[in-house]
Order: sequence, then C-alpha cells, then structure tokens
Amino acid sequence: LALYFHMGEREEKCIIEDIPSDTLVVGNYKVQRWDIHKHDFLESAPGLGMFVTVTSPTGEVLLSKLYGPQGTFSFTSYVSGEHIICFQSNSTRFAVTAGSKLRIHLDIRVGEHFLDESAIQAKDKVNEVNVRLEHLIEQIHHVTREQDYEREREEKFRKTSEETNGNILWWAIVQTLILISVGIWQIKSLRDFFISKKLV
Repeated sequence: LALYFHMGEREEKCIIEDIPSDTLVVGNYKVQRWDIHKHDFLESAPGLGMFVTVTSPTGEVLLSKLYGPQGTFSFTSYVSGEHIICFQSNSTRFAVTAGSKLRIHLDIRVGEHFLDESAIQAKDKVNEVNVRLEHLIEQIHHVTREQDYEREREEKFRKTSEETNGNILWWAIVQTLILISVGIWQIKSLRDFFISKKLV
C-alpha cells in the first residue's frame, strides 16, 4: 500500500488495514509541510515529528512512538482483523496559529521482510542464494497466512449469510401466518356482520 494524504498540523489521521494474525507490518513515511510563500510542499519538514499509534482489533495498543519528519515503523499483528494506524504531528503551536497543511507519504508493506541488497552483494553466491531462499520461504508463509485468513473471513461471511437467510425465512413464515390470521378474522367479522343485519 503506497499513498499520500493531507492533514492539518494539529490533526490526527487514521487508516485501517485488514491484517492476518502473526504478520509483520513495516511502514515508511515522509512528512512535507506546505510553504505559504512558495505555494508548494517543501521536501522535508525539519523539527516536525510524527506520533504513530497502532491499535489492534481488540483495542490493544501495539505501537505508540514519536518519530522524526520521516521514518520507519514496524509491528507484528497477534490477531487477525482491522488494525488502526494513526498519525499526528508533535506540533506544539496553538490551533489558531498551526494552520500549516502537511502531506504524508506512506508506504506500508504487510508480511514482507525486506532484503538488504548491499548486505547480499557483500556475501558470496552461496550465502546470497540462502538469503533469497529464506526470503522466498517467508513470503510463502505470508501467502499461506493470507489464504487462511481469507478462508476464515469467507466462512464467517457464509455463516452470517446463512443466519440472515434463516431469519428472513422465519420472518416470511410469521408474516404469512399473520396475513392468514387477519384474513380469517376479517371473513369471520364480515360473516357475523351480515348475519346480524340479516343479509344472509
């Protein structure tokens, strides 16, 4: 996931990532501040830090740390589900004066261990093959976890659909019984009315 978004200097912005359990998540970000004179975002925002907070689906805080104007954060998910990743600048200016707009460039990698190419080049060919093989095995494990998670979600969705269909069926039966009961009651009422008026 690679994106960028705008936020106010005192604002908090959050994104939601659906992540399988036991998965490493690595995020890289860079902050740019709007320059009112140049009418453009500056390449960097010196002195401006970013609080990064990650909350699990159960409400547990997995990460809460202050980083610089650009940085890398990582965490491991312990349960599958929607994880909330929030960003807020460490600006101490008052809300009235903190009118700067920030642009956050964000790149999130789920389940990937990045290869250090310089380290690989420094090793001999056998070690290079070993490192790349370990990386491939890790990616296979990640794909397997993703598939298991998708299967879990599909099963949960199927159960919910079946329960909903069952509820709809029972509601239809109840409605039919009510309609039949009302129909019988109306026929009986009309019959009694006609008898009382000696029309039949």
